[in-house]
Amino acid sequence: MSLSDVPKVSAAPGDLLPDLLRSDSGTIIDQADQWPARRAEIAAHLLPLAYGPLPPTPSCTDCELLHVATVRQLGGAQLLSCRVRPLGMDSFTLRVFVPPGTQPCPVVLNGDGCWHYATDDVIAAVLARGLVFAQFNRVEIAPDPQVPTASPPPYAALASWAWGYHRAIDALLQGRQQSNQVALGRIDPQRIAVVGHSRGGKAALLAGATDTRIALTSANNSGAGGAGCFRWLGPGAESLADVTNAFPHWFAPALQQFSGREQALPFDQHFLKALIAPRALLTTEALGDTWANPQGSWLTHQAALAVYKLLGVPAQLAMVCRPGGHDHSLADWHTLLDFCDSIFSGRARPRGLDVTPFPDLP
Repeated sequence: MSLSDVPKVSAAPGDLLPDLLRSDSGTIIDQADQWPARRAEIAAHLLPLAYGPLPPTPSCTDCELLHVATVRQLGGAQLLSCRVRPLGMDSFTLRVFVPPGTQPCPVVLNGDGCWHYATDDVIAAVLARGLVFAQFNRVEIAPDPQVPTASPPPYAALASWAWGYHRAIDALLQGRQQSNQVALGRIDPQRIAVVGHSRGGKAALLAGATDTRIALTSANNSGAGGAGCFRWLGPGAESLADVTNAFPHWFAPALQQFSGREQALPFDQHFLKALIAPRALLTTEALGDTWANPQGSWLTHQAALAVYKLLGVPAQLAMVCRPGGHDHSLADWHTLLDFCDSIFSGRARPRGLDVTPFPDLP
C-alpha cells in the first residue's frame, strides 16, 4: 500500500486524532446501530496497513493432552500440559492451571511464555479469584527476532501472535468437549480474557480486536503499535520510526513509510481499541516507562471512550497508571483481576480506574 492508496479520514479542524465517530463520507455516527458499518471502515483502514493479514483460520484445532499434574504449592490446582494442533499448521504448547472445585470458571490467557513463564505468585493470585490461568509461548508461532530467510514470511509477527491467541482459545474450547479433559470442561466460553505485556500487549490488543470470543482484553505497557499514540509522544517515548526500524518484522511493511509523517496515517491506536468495543478493555501503564508512552496511551484511551459511551457501556473500558517501570508486576495482575471480577462476576467496579496523571494533556 502506497501513500496515494491510503484512504482519507475525516477529522474536525484542530482535532488531535482522527475522529472515530465520523464516517469516511463525513457522516456523524451518533446512534449505536451505525457502529457496525463504521467499525468495518476502521478495520479496513487499520488492520492491513499496520499489521497485515492474520494467518488463515484452520478448519479445526485439536487439543492434545500431554500431561496432568496436581500442584500442591498452588493449593491442589491441576496443571494440564496440552499441544495445540491447528490442522495443517505448526503446533505449540499450552499450559493450563485449573483451580480446585466444580463451578464454571473464566479463563485468563497469556502469550508471554517466551519472556518467562508466570511466577507462582501470579498463578496463585489468578487461581485464588476462581479463574483458570493459561499460557503459551508466542515465539513457537513466529520467532522474534525474525530468522533470516530467502523470502520474507507471509505474515507479520504481531499478526501471527494474535492468531496464536485465537488458536489457543480454539484448543481450550475443543478441550472442554473431550471426556478425558474434565478440568477444561469447567472453562466458561463466555468469559475469556487475554493479556500480554510489552510486545505481547500489542499482540493481545490485536487478538481482542479480531476475535469476538474474547470478552476482555488487557495490555500492559504495550507502547507504539499497542495502546500508545503515534501522533502524540510523551517525553522519551518510542516513535513509529523507532519501532518499525528496530522491529520491522512485527508490522506490515507499509507502516514504515509513515515514519515522520504520522499525521498522514488514516488511523491512530484509538482505532484499535475501538475495534474491541463493546467488549471489555483494560490498559495498564507505568509512569516511569516513558518509552511505552503512557501519555499517548491516555489520549487513545480517552478517544476510544467515545465509542464505548455511544454503545452504552463506558464501564467496559478502563485504564490504570501506576508508579514504576517496564515490567508486568504483581500489582498489574491484581488490577486485571479486580477488573475481571467486575466484568465477569458483577462485582463493584474497582476504585482508581481512569484517573489521569496527565491533567495538562489535551
